[in-house]
Amino acid sequence: MTEQTRIFLADYTPPNWLVEQVHLTFALSPQATRVTSRIRFVPNKAAKSRDFFLHGEELTLISASIDGAPVTPEMVKGGLTCAVPDGPFTWEAEVEISPATNTALEGLYTSNGMYCTQCEAEGFRKITFYPDRPDVMAPFTVRIEGDEKVMLSNGNPTGAGDGWAEWTDPWPKPAYLFALVAGDLVAREDSFTTMSGKHVDLKLWTRPGPDEGKTAFGMEALKASMKWDEDTYKREYDLDIFQIVAVSDFNMGAMENKGLNIFNTSAVLASPETSTDANFERIEAIIAHEYFHNWTGNRITCRDWFQLSLKEGLTVFRDQQFSGDMRSKAVCRINDVLSLRGRQFREDNGPLAHPVQPDSFVEINNFYTATIYEKGAEVIRMLHTLVGQDDYDRALDLYFDRHDGEAATIQDWVRVFEDATGRDLTQFKRWYAQAGTPRLSVTDDFKDGTYTLHFKQETPPTPGQDTKDPRVIPIATGLLNPNGDEVVPTTVLEMTEAEQSFTFEGLAAKPVPSLLRGFSAPVILQRKSSARERAFLLAHDTDPFNKWEAGRALAKDVLIGMVTHGKTPDAAYLQALATMLRDDSLDPAFRALALRQPGQDDIAQTLFDAGITPDPLAIWRASETLAQEVAEHLQDLLPRLSAEMEVTEPFAPNADQAGKRALGLGLLSLTTRLDSGAAAQALYDRADNMTLKLGALGCLLDAEVGEDALAKFHAEFDGDALVIDKWFAMQVAHASPQTAVETAQKLSAHKDFNWQNPNRFRALFGALMMNPAGFHAVSGAGYTLFADWLIKLDPVNPQIAARMTTGFETWRRYDADRRAMIRGELERIQGTDGISSDTAEMVGRMLG
Repeated sequence: MTEQTRIFLADYTPPNWLVEQVHLTFALSPQATRVTSRIRFVPNKAAKSRDFFLHGEELTLISASIDGAPVTPEMVKGGLTCAVPDGPFTWEAEVEISPATNTALEGLYTSNGMYCTQCEAEGFRKITFYPDRPDVMAPFTVRIEGDEKVMLSNGNPTGAGDGWAEWTDPWPKPAYLFALVAGDLVAREDSFTTMSGKHVDLKLWTRPGPDEGKTAFGMEALKASMKWDEDTYKREYDLDIFQIVAVSDFNMGAMENKGLNIFNTSAVLASPETSTDANFERIEAIIAHEYFHNWTGNRITCRDWFQLSLKEGLTVFRDQQFSGDMRSKAVCRINDVLSLRGRQFREDNGPLAHPVQPDSFVEINNFYTATIYEKGAEVIRMLHTLVGQDDYDRALDLYFDRHDGEAATIQDWVRVFEDATGRDLTQFKRWYAQAGTPRLSVTDDFKDGTYTLHFKQETPPTPGQDTKDPRVIPIATGLLNPNGDEVVPTTVLEMTEAEQSFTFEGLAAKPVPSLLRGFSAPVILQRKSSARERAFLLAHDTDPFNKWEAGRALAKDVLIGMVTHGKTPDAAYLQALATMLRDDSLDPAFRALALRQPGQDDIAQTLFDAGITPDPLAIWRASETLAQEVAEHLQDLLPRLSAEMEVTEPFAPNADQAGKRALGLGLLSLTTRLDSGAAAQALYDRADNMTLKLGALGCLLDAEVGEDALAKFHAEFDGDALVIDKWFAMQVAHASPQTAVETAQKLSAHKDFNWQNPNRFRALFGALMMNPAGFHAVSGAGYTLFADWLIKLDPVNPQIAARMTTGFETWRRYDADRRAMIRGELERIQGTDGISSDTAEMVGRMLG
């Protein structure tokens, strides 16, 4: 890759031409679809040039005209140019495309005989010639011609007949929000009445067959999302119909196209027999996320792709709020932080680190990252914490009023908060501009009734950013006295300096601090504390997040001591764990989370941060030893508590039942270590839902007695793609370090391994990446297998190949032999003839 291919935020210029109206006609054919466009262009008064350029890729131009007169455009890299009038004009063009051979799944393609589109970020240029940039917004009218039973596009239906259908979207939108679906489909239908009394038809489309029975939960989640957005943000839906379509082959989870959301089947289809509680929860959150985009992403969109977090960070924060209201706020918050630390902190601490608002990119597809989404949401959560609920509501009302119908920027967003609250947020904007995770170190002292907390913030260098300025960090803090009573309730300390102290007076004894409550800022907290203090917080902290965090810190201390010094598990930790599990006042879902060990990748990063080279196999052994010790310590408690977690009511995917099943399966995992899988086999045989069946299967695989269950599982669900994805993933995820790569290689040759399907590819190789001791086997076989498949996938679907390369992003943390082997594989990928720019950029960044 060369620097000339890089796009910079600083180079942004307004579009030379704006679009008043778009008319598209599709004559569908698998290998020769004709797309006729009629586009009304007007000069942009804000532009300094009248040059005319339209993006276009993989298009065969049949004809073009301006105001009815034929023209011969000049074909250039990435599109075409043409001489045009000085004033408004109508451009018409006819192109031919081949959906059936579009394996990249961008633009218009076919999936199991269904036509569908994915245009974010730059897929529309593979449909027709157009100014494919988000700051060009226009209303669309679309006519679809073909033999398909159902033909859908954005907006409201405005006409239909034998072999054709027409849709009109009256709301101006950028091309990335365009959608078209056509095929043999059936719909679950419902309706919603908005707060102003408007009737909205709701349709959730699937292919005929088994999928029809998996749409009820998705429809209820959609209606709950619509109601919540009205109640919480006062946002009302603005079309006569809202539609969702489930698609088998899809690079992303879902897409918020105006009025016609397209969903990966894994993100919308659910039934108790085929979906786990985690699937139900994920589906509820994703449906909400895409619906919430109707205002935060569609009605107000991004000026350019450097503003991606403007819509994604805000909408993730909104869907996190929604999930907290629908389920358990505390448990949802813990899960959000686990995801942030597992994905975004890893990204921030490696070669792929980048700011929430990047300043340059080669391929925008490579910036759909945890930093844009999850860290972007954390930045907005900090804003919410700093200004408070009332000012947050005022700022959001101003944002919607001021920027409705516009392509806005992150700077516009921050300015709204400044105008609504009177605060100067200049320093706060560093959260958008600076990459990396701040380290927040803490010391304290107590004298004459005055307790002082001393904070120091420091952010390590990241690629392209060696020096970091202090950020605004909201530190939610409470103080507990030695008896466990809260003497200072949650108070937000607003840190603005590199080093800063805060005092609390009038205290009778030195308190125990509860810092960063609710994880009030995405930082790494560094404070020396004893196992006794952590056990105290686990027992007494009134903040659910910090109660869980104390237990997790205890577990990490135990594991690290086992890895680095061969220590035995700490008795205080084992007793604290038993006390927590016996506490019936705690939500079972919370206890399930507290029972889980820190992830092996988390331990590896913690060791690396401490200057210790992590050994994946040693970490795995320590994790296994600790799990065995916990099982033996709790063996008298396991039968009683397991019985209490059994759900006798009919299955419901609600928080109460899901929490009981989660804790029950956590306890079953421990029981399996004592009974060699007898209880797991009994549960597998009687399980009437996928949560219990899959959980029991995992325990059987851990006990190395799961072969018969695996065969029965495949036979029972053969043909159900989403369940067979689970079958693939489970075998690799639960394989021992010695067999993980061999298992993945064997499964990659299985007749059901459709490697061109993104879900199936991610199921197999995503599971291998999540088995650190297996993936990082000393032979390097995991690296070679993974690189072989990335090279194979890249010419077919470069977007998925590029995203999957992140399996190598932590390579610099390991020993010299592993580093050399991974570097060799990265260089092999980089040197492959014809490697895509998507993958080349990712590999180049990792190699530095």
